[in-house]
Parts: sequence; C-alpha cells; structure tokens
Amino acid sequence: MIQLVVFDMAGTTVYDGDAVSLCLRAALAEQGVSATRDEVNAVMGLPKPVAIARLLASSSGDVAPAEVTMVHDDFLGRMIAHYREDPSVVPCDGAEETFDWLKRRDIKVALDTGFDRTIAATILERLGWAGSPLIDATVTSDEVARGRPAPDMIERAMRLCGVVDHAAVGKVGDTPADLRQGAAAGCGLVVGVTSGSHSRAQLAAVPHTHLIDRLAELPPLLPRV
Repeated sequence: MIQLVVFDMAGTTVYDGDAVSLCLRAALAEQGVSATRDEVNAVMGLPKPVAIARLLASSSGDVAPAEVTMVHDDFLGRMIAHYREDPSVVPCDGAEETFDWLKRRDIKVALDTGFDRTIAATILERLGWAGSPLIDATVTSDEVARGRPAPDMIERAMRLCGVVDHAAVGKVGDTPADLRQGAAAGCGLVVGVTSGSHSRAQLAAVPHTHLIDRLAELPPLLPRV
C-alpha cells in the first residue's frame, strides 16, 4: 500500500500561468541570451541553477559561475514577485481535494520542487499551505546534494515522513525530470500529469506507471498498487 505521495509544485499542484518559463526566459534575455519555450521545457523540473547553466551553455559554450548566479538572482526576484502578486497563482484543480483524500486515509503528503526554499516558502504562504494539516513535508532542491532526476528529494521527504519502503511511495509530477526522479527512487507509483508543462507524448517517453490528465484521477489508482 502507498504510505506517502510526493507531489511536484509548479505545474502539478500550483497553477502559475507558465510563469516559470516566462520568468526564466526574461532573466536570460537580460543577459542577451534568447531561449525558446521548448528549450526551457527541456530543463524544466531540474534545480534552477542547473537549468540556467545548461541554457547558458547551449547559447555561448563556456559559462562562468557568476553568470549563472546573476541570471538565477534575476529569475528569483521575478518568481517571488509573481507568486506574491499575480492573481493567476492558485492551487491546480483538484490539488487540495486530492491532498484531503489522501490524508483521510492516513497517506502522507509531501511537496518537492526544483525551486529553492525562498520561492517555495513564498508559494506556500500565498496559497495558505504553510503549516497546513494537508501537507506533511516540503523539500526544495537547495536542501539536498542532488536535485532531480536524482532521488534525493524523495528520500528526504521519506525521512521527514517516517516512511522507509520506497515501493510504498508515489511520485506525481508534470515533467520528465519528475518521472525519472520517481523511477530512480524506486517508487511504486510514478504518475505523470499531462495538464502541466509537458504533453502526454513527452511524458510517455520516460519511465512511469500511469499518466493522468488531472489530479482528480489519482485516487482511483491507489487501490490497484
């Protein structure tokens, strides 16, 4: 039986109107680097400094750490402003109802993200999820040695929630990095959500146990695991 489900944030449980892509491309443009949505999508879900370094390298080859820091700081400011102020920022359809369904069945709920703690805290505060009884743990990419697709964030969530069996964990996300992370962690349930940043075809090409169009489709999967 599943004891813990680890959900991605932006694009999976948090709707933000494609702000991650828009803000990242704007921060790159400030440094004279042009990136398409497809190019940004290819690194979506990774720790943001890693994603930025890859995008810069694809444009100019060698990348100085200071340049990555400059773009990341710009991106950080844009994302914090967006999550604090933009009216489009809301829970994804069915997110809170799914959390509640799991909690009522004594299944732990965790969130993980390629963002750092500063952005994650802004989102949690904005949505009223900071300290919410619906969420048992949150993990950010700057709190582990390796971000996605490595399993470190899932393993940290397991420790925080007191779960030891990897097969008793479900991972839910909207990017290939999320699904690869779940597979790397040995999760018994690895679910791609097709309503986020990537299409069904893109998610079908990476390891998964299920693909769903919306979070409301998750609960019926659990009794079969």
